[in-house]
Amino acid sequence: MSKKAVCKDFKAEWNWDRYMIDGKIFAAVCYDDATQKAKFLTFKLEPAEGEFIRSQYTDIIPGYYMNKTHWNSVVIDGNIPDELVKEMLDKSYNLVLKSFSKKRQAELLK
Repeated sequence: MSKKAVCKDFKAEWNWDRYMIDGKIFAAVCYDDATQKAKFLTFKLEPAEGEFIRSQYTDIIPGYYMNKTHWNSVVIDGNIPDELVKEMLDKSYNLVLKSFSKKRQAELLK
């Protein structure tokens, strides 16, 4: 939430907290329906990078209920370094931000 232009909502039908820039999701916390505990963190990455990271860590899987090419989910209780999770979050934020026109990016970053 400390990043510029980020808003958050809870999508009850999905049981997810969604983090968005101007309505476009860049991250999500996906909750287990039975326990209501966080199950996955989901991020958008360039396809080749996502595939490479998934090949390095068994606790990073193709996007949970998302496009498996562009989205990646990190198992919450998995064995993933915190720094990698932070890096994935930053890359996802930047990837979605860059999908906007330069003019819109400037407006969002004010």
